[in-house]
Amino acid sequence: MTVKKLIPYKSFIFVLILTIFISGCSSSNGTTETAAADEANNNKTLRILTNVVGGKDPEEHEKFEKEIERLTGMKVEMDKPPADYDQKLLASMSSGEKYDLVYLTKPMLDILVDQGVLTDLTENVANSKVLSDPSVIPTEEWELVKTEDGKIYGVFNKFEGGTLPTVRQDWMEKLNLSEPKTLEDFYQVLKAFKEEDPDGNGKNDTYGLSTAGLYDIQGFMSAAGVKYRYVIDENGDRTIPYATEAAVPVYEWFAKLYKEGILDPNFATNDTGKMRELFLTDRVGMVTYWDAWVGLFNNIAQTEAPDTEFEAKGIPGAVGKDGKIMLRRGDPSLWAIPVNAENQDMALDFLEFWHSEEGNILGTLGIKEHDYTMSEGKYELTDIGREHGMDHGAPFPNNTNFTNPIGEMKGVKEAQQIILDNNATVEVSTADWPNAEKIVTKYAFQAMMGEIPAKDAVKKMHQELLNANLIDK
Repeated sequence: MTVKKLIPYKSFIFVLILTIFISGCSSSNGTTETAAADEANNNKTLRILTNVVGGKDPEEHEKFEKEIERLTGMKVEMDKPPADYDQKLLASMSSGEKYDLVYLTKPMLDILVDQGVLTDLTENVANSKVLSDPSVIPTEEWELVKTEDGKIYGVFNKFEGGTLPTVRQDWMEKLNLSEPKTLEDFYQVLKAFKEEDPDGNGKNDTYGLSTAGLYDIQGFMSAAGVKYRYVIDENGDRTIPYATEAAVPVYEWFAKLYKEGILDPNFATNDTGKMRELFLTDRVGMVTYWDAWVGLFNNIAQTEAPDTEFEAKGIPGAVGKDGKIMLRRGDPSLWAIPVNAENQDMALDFLEFWHSEEGNILGTLGIKEHDYTMSEGKYELTDIGREHGMDHGAPFPNNTNFTNPIGEMKGVKEAQQIILDNNATVEVSTADWPNAEKIVTKYAFQAMMGEIPAKDAVKKMHQELLNANLIDK
């Protein structure tokens, strides 16, 4: 990837604002008043293009904007498209629309860096007492987002965990099942979920496994030791392990599940919402999803029925021949500053606020007097706050100094530890990946549904990727 070197933002005003901001963060009244103290910001509006961060609906989103203004003194306008976020982001960047901050993931950051539309923040991060503090953002985390020439173009939104198989632990216990280790173990557990009436309604109406397409079967591909997206060797040659013979046994395993009715027949067309619904309504015993959702599943179920037996639990993926498990670490979610931003100083102030305790509270618990109340130093979620599950875009802040005052949801810490303990790495994307993914998905589905033999599907997948110059070997 060719990285265009951009001129970093520097000015005396920024240094002055940053100094005031850091001082405000440590004030004894517990509020951040940096921008309010800066007369120059009074007539400016911080424009943010956001995706997951903000309110859960348009009305609450306005409250979220007002809460930022209350906490920081900044005037804020947060645009949150209801759908097709990446397309909106790309269109905004190509048209020259002016935002001061944009939310994106690492693959999209790489694309926009190549296009030269993002500001190099390397010096800003180094000069920030907040963002350069390893207790706020661990030093090793920055390595996940640096470009090949060691530049930083995005600042973290939150700590990203990873994806893993998530099981109905109450069903496991009811059916006296042991935690699966190998693909054969997983098959036996999933078969029991299909055939042994785990929901106890006397009907044959459950599935063993559901996914949202290939999202995310990595926990099972672990058995073959292959990773999704690209692997790029020391010579720069690109391969896609899912398009190699090594992946064939796992596609065949899926085809067996599909043929026997163990795999949800709609897996290829499911979105994540449909998959989650099946899991929460006793239709399926295992899904593949984010570690954070282990806690969210439990929270949702217990909020709706406090006496429920429902229990979600994250478990490691299938063990490979080398005895290791290969899971996926999520693409870092980031904030970036476009080169045409009109208020880069305010944007940097916001990033420091976002990584402060007040910013962490906003990204987790949400809006004071709406999602939570506070009395004599004690936080309590409202009914709305419990429904929102302590997730307003950053349920797990990078800030290692932060402790959620409500406590963690059941099962989430254990699931996160599985990700950290089991070779979970970020997948490698390039600007070519969206085109490559279409080919991988097409033939993977054909193999998993038994429409063509897995070996033939992989052979065709590999050849089509080569012909399109999307892989090198």
